[in-house]
Amino acid sequence: MSEIQVRDLIINAIKNKKSNVLKELFETIPTIDIAEAMEDIEDVSILIYPFRVIPSEYTGELFAELSTDTQEKIINAFSDKDLIKLLEESYTDDIVDTLQELPANVVSRVLRVAPTDLRKDINQLLLYKENTAGSIMTTEFIEMKNITSVKDAMSQIREKGKDAETIYTIFVRDAKRNFVGTVNLDDLIFAKDNETLEDIMDRDFVACHVNDDQEDVANMFKRYDLTAMAVLNKEDKIVGIITIDDVVDIIVEEANEDVAALNHVAPLEDSYLDTPAWKMAVKCVPWIVILIVLGTFTTMALDRIEKSAVFTAIPVLISFIPTLMDTGGNTGGQTIALMIRGLGTKEFSPKDFLRVIGKEALTAVMVSSCVALFGFIWFTIEQYTGIVTNENLFIDGVAPTIWNAKCWTATFASHTLSISGTVAVTLFIGSFVAKCVAVMLPLGVAAIKKDPAIIAQPILTTIVDVVSLVVYLLIAMGAAKLFGLY
Repeated sequence: MSEIQVRDLIINAIKNKKSNVLKELFETIPTIDIAEAMEDIEDVSILIYPFRVIPSEYTGELFAELSTDTQEKIINAFSDKDLIKLLEESYTDDIVDTLQELPANVVSRVLRVAPTDLRKDINQLLLYKENTAGSIMTTEFIEMKNITSVKDAMSQIREKGKDAETIYTIFVRDAKRNFVGTVNLDDLIFAKDNETLEDIMDRDFVACHVNDDQEDVANMFKRYDLTAMAVLNKEDKIVGIITIDDVVDIIVEEANEDVAALNHVAPLEDSYLDTPAWKMAVKCVPWIVILIVLGTFTTMALDRIEKSAVFTAIPVLISFIPTLMDTGGNTGGQTIALMIRGLGTKEFSPKDFLRVIGKEALTAVMVSSCVALFGFIWFTIEQYTGIVTNENLFIDGVAPTIWNAKCWTATFASHTLSISGTVAVTLFIGSFVAKCVAVMLPLGVAAIKKDPAIIAQPILTTIVDVVSLVVYLLIAMGAAKLFGLY
């Protein structure tokens, strides 16, 4: 069913006051689809109607899926009584996510009407540093004492389960509130009624602390195949949990940030269509300016090449400069993408520098050799077919090519192979340096606790371009003297 069809069904049900039809829509259509369909509804009275007639099990989730602008409209239209009901229907971590995006006056109103215990939880979560485990955890979870019997535990789940983020993992503490283990729901179901949670709990649990980075938490979920994890304070007491749905959001967010950084664009807070054009420009311009400044070094190298006698005497050499720069950048770009991914997924760290650089150096030799060999053959073909021409070898004002059969001379062959060799050797060195630099930069940036995706790529491009041009200049000068090219 399309978004337009869903929106029409919702609007018709609301305008005709058919709450039973509306409830049926919520039961048969995913909440995220309903939320997206409601985004285009401008009439606030239509937006708030479902929250007054639909069971709380749906509306809390619906509110969390709406955009910040729509959430703000609904909050402003609600009475204090309606707002309290909405807060009670929503999970604390979802409320905090919403409050972090709303204007201060709206946040103040929400905190003013929130029940005391909920307000305490919200304030606690808001105090944690952004992008840490504490900032994304929820405080709605099932916690029981280790001496609780299986029978009593099942009763508590039936009583409190609907208000919890998950019932599939029960978190166990001792009399001093120390976190001591977890119990999976399936283990609880098959246990005997007179057994205690201590008898069946898993003691080799995995937990994180409130100040752990959210990306590290996501990697822990992946490593240990978790669906929920306890979040502990500095005294190792459980203060909240993180569930797999939170981790999926983190993975998407971190991936978007890395892709944006690799392409020199600051990450977008909202979706593409919801981001104004001026804000998109603000995200792009700083990086472009930085790259222009870094390009000064490439300009300096090109300036030296332009003034070099060898390039003045053999202008055909200049034709290959774009290929050298592009190939070096592409070779390094492949490696840097692997490095950033590996660092992001914790496959290796800066401590593994020697192992990684050794492996990549060997790979660089093989890749660069293949690239240089192909380049030598291809550059020779380009000269023989006339794609590029050497004015110094013109015969009667015409470039020798296979098409006019004037290229089959020893002089043309020696000059052509010398130029192809010069470019191919430069290609080998440039590609080798690009791959090595693409290893060292991300590892070095990660070692100082910065994001490799943001810093590494523009610096890599600059270094590879400058190295390729300088090496090309030196090799060309040496080859010209050795082979007597001019």
